Amino acid sequence: QVQLVESGGGLVQPGESLRLSCTASGFMFSTMTVSWYRQAPGKEREYVARISYAGRTTHYADSVKGRFTISRDNTENMVYLQMNSPTPDDTAVYYCNALNKYGSEYWGKGTLVTVSA
Repeated sequence: QVQLVESGGGLVQPGESLRLSCTASGFMFSTMTVSWYRQAPGKEREYVARISYAGRTTHYADSVKGRFTISRDNTENMVYLQMNSPTPDDTAVYYCNALNKYGSEYWGKGTLVTVSA
């Protein structure tokens, strides 16, 4: 069964670090580019960060560059998003996406991050 499951969301105060995890099963995770997206209330889903299949290349949206770090452990079929210095503007449901060069694509169901004092 193909699954992507996000975890680690919750309520944090502005400036309090948080790490999201994405666990994959049922497919060749290590061959896939993995991205994080987010969707804030009342807004469209937006791209956050991406990591190549081997973890050598990363890319970030300008809004999170310098604050968030994406990483992966292919031995554990995991991808992480370290969120440092979050602000209320980072409040959203965060989704994990896996995509390979053949166009196979998977999405998780998301984990809610709320940044509020």
